Amino acid sequence: MNRFKHGLSIAVLIIASAASAAALPEPAPEKLPRWRGFNLLEKFIKGSSASGPYREEDFRLIAEWGFNFVRLPMDYRFWIKDGQWTQIDESAFADIDQAIAFGRKYNIHVCLNFHRAPGYTVAQPAESADLWTDPEAQRVCAMHWAYFARRYKDVPNTHLSFNLLNEPADIDGETYYRVVNQLVRAIRCEDPDRLIIADGLNWGRQPCKELLPLRLAQATRGYEPFSLTHYKAGWVSGSESWPVPQWPIPTFGGGYLYGPSKPELYSPMRIQADLHQPATLTLTVGTVSASAHLVALQGEKELWSHTFTPGPGQGPWKQVVYRPEWNIYQNVYDRAYDISLPAGRYTLTLDNVRGDWLTLTGLELKTSNGCRAVFPIHPEWGKPNEPLTVKSDPQSCRFVAPRYKDADWLWQDLFSPWHQAAQQGIGAMVGEWGAYNQTPHDVTLRWMEDMLQTYQRAGLGWALWNFRGAFGVLDSGRSDVCYEDFNGHKLDRKMLDLLQRY
Repeated sequence: MNRFKHGLSIAVLIIASAASAAALPEPAPEKLPRWRGFNLLEKFIKGSSASGPYREEDFRLIAEWGFNFVRLPMDYRFWIKDGQWTQIDESAFADIDQAIAFGRKYNIHVCLNFHRAPGYTVAQPAESADLWTDPEAQRVCAMHWAYFARRYKDVPNTHLSFNLLNEPADIDGETYYRVVNQLVRAIRCEDPDRLIIADGLNWGRQPCKELLPLRLAQATRGYEPFSLTHYKAGWVSGSESWPVPQWPIPTFGGGYLYGPSKPELYSPMRIQADLHQPATLTLTVGTVSASAHLVALQGEKELWSHTFTPGPGQGPWKQVVYRPEWNIYQNVYDRAYDISLPAGRYTLTLDNVRGDWLTLTGLELKTSNGCRAVFPIHPEWGKPNEPLTVKSDPQSCRFVAPRYKDADWLWQDLFSPWHQAAQQGIGAMVGEWGAYNQTPHDVTLRWMEDMLQTYQRAGLGWALWNFRGAFGVLDSGRSDVCYEDFNGHKLDRKMLDLLQRY
């Protein structure tokens, strides 16, 4: 057939291995298998240094290590001619054909995803058209999916699925349904029984009930807490100044200290100190609006105070932020201040007694014997500050929070809705998850194990982002890992062993 002259013959895909097709579990929109595997990024962003053919070695290692799934997030600009989105270049499909063939050869399910679709992307640069509102973008996107459906209609669902669009963000369920319905109809006109997976709403976090009539599976994400998974990620603004991640994470509402200009929000931070020995409390001040005067009180006794007056030019801040709508500066300080604390039991109050507001983004306690405890804060506007406790004894020091982000939090807040969706007949899986390589390795592994146990409890399969690279088990570039040399790669054996257990 002429359309395959630059790629593998689809016949190769079909006859690769009948035994292989039987070995993989049979998926259905109402119930997906607990696939486990990785995202492969060779077609993720056109023009990136990682672009190229998919590697057979990846498929071989993934299979040898006991995994059975790959998701291929793709950029449609790889397969159009001269930047014309209505012109599909059939010769550009050789690498995708090859990846599907590798999946057949090594008994791995391949999921094809439009990470950048005509009219839609979460990456930069943005698309010139808007898929959610532009009928032409919808028509062209449906045309692209119809081509995929026609090209691969003879590959069984055991080995191939379509994941329509990556992480729809700020849209409602009805809008999502209208667009997805067009894409599904285009696919099913060519291949009525193709397994189709739609990412959930709110960046994939939330099941979309509006899609139920379309008989689709759905996919979620595993990037929470975001401050842990994307710590110092260069593409996330401000992440370089986030507190060093912990897991579990002690947490509480608040983080803003409002001054007299906002009496309705007034909420000082109170810390119950129980200190065996003198200590230093380090406050990290994030943003200051207009002006503020921060004091630290032991009962009625002032231990420390500081006045903040953000303005233009250089100063004790990292970033000048002028807000013309209010004619004020809201500068980012991201600066630490030390307070000497005496031993004993008492209430320490942190209060903004003059001015507008400021944020605290972290607390750190260091005792005279060298013990250290850290409490990251992620300020939430309008929420009152809850009481904290800080303790030290001869062997340890620690913050005690009202609650924690931990395994129970993962289940209750994030994944029980997906378990319920699966119970109601929506096949579900985790299409992406993982932690960037700047998160401490020990923290990453503790968090990953709780995530994996949660996936197991919810009956969800998963695909780590990525296999090779900053989230993966090979060549991740972490500075705190004792890597194993493996076939020319740097293998994170501890992470691989953990994944293999689940």
